[in-house]
Amino acid sequence: MSTVHDSRPTPSAARTRRGRGGLATIPLFAFIGFAFGLPLVAIGYAALQVKDPDTLATSFGIANLTASLQGPYRNALQSSIELSAIVAFLGVVFGTLLAYAVVASGSRRLREPVLTASGVLANFGGVPLAFTWVATLGNAGMITDLFNLTDHGWSLYSFTGLTMAYLYFAIPLMVITIVPALDGLRPQWREAAQNNGASTWQFWRHVGIPVLMPSLLGGGVLLFGAAFAAHATAAAMLGTGSTVPLITLKIAAALGGDVMVGQENVAFAMSLDMILVVALVMAIYLPLQRRSARWLA
Repeated sequence: MSTVHDSRPTPSAARTRRGRGGLATIPLFAFIGFAFGLPLVAIGYAALQVKDPDTLATSFGIANLTASLQGPYRNALQSSIELSAIVAFLGVVFGTLLAYAVVASGSRRLREPVLTASGVLANFGGVPLAFTWVATLGNAGMITDLFNLTDHGWSLYSFTGLTMAYLYFAIPLMVITIVPALDGLRPQWREAAQNNGASTWQFWRHVGIPVLMPSLLGGGVLLFGAAFAAHATAAAMLGTGSTVPLITLKIAAALGGDVMVGQENVAFAMSLDMILVVALVMAIYLPLQRRSARWLA
């Protein structure tokens, strides 16, 4: 007679494996706590410290948090959210269309240069990006002078101009984010839909878009965060006459004391506001991502 051996692990062995798996995650959680937890605690602590302007004595309160949501600070926060949302939406739309055109072409000669350029341009920000736009479309820029855009009401140092500058790195970032998801769309799905009489629109509505939704949402959150936290590009353009209020510029001005003296703790409160906005966006994104990921199961 042959003996059948049960290859399933015993309960004690399973517990041992889970314990070892838990120990393996300790360095990861330690890094997360050091890199993200400590700065968050420090920002929250500084945001709750209120300094008396007369005695310079400090106490704990919510005066800084209240001030960060009023007047010009509130306007800057709203403007940053609006700018980031528009950049994220346009970046997702145009980046996805560009990525789909590259993937659908099936040409490696087109795919490789586009992905390489996207990887470079996605990290091309800050002062060099601002200088490029100022030299091209600023008040004395080459294109501005060539087509006399100033007389037609064009201004780079506006909400529209800043949106265009941010899209310069947002669209390439979306391209490299969504291409792997587009590669995952199986040709058999389209063939099956066509064999069952589905139109192209019906395929994308019921199959393509739901499958891509987790990647689209993730790309949108990534673009929102990149635009929301961007500082150097806007700061460089501000020096040339930009009047767009942004929360990052307000924080830099408060910390530097160049414009607003004694507002350092308000700057920490504004930083805490930014963290809360990003946390809220992630809280909305994660349930949608889990729901849409069922298509990939």
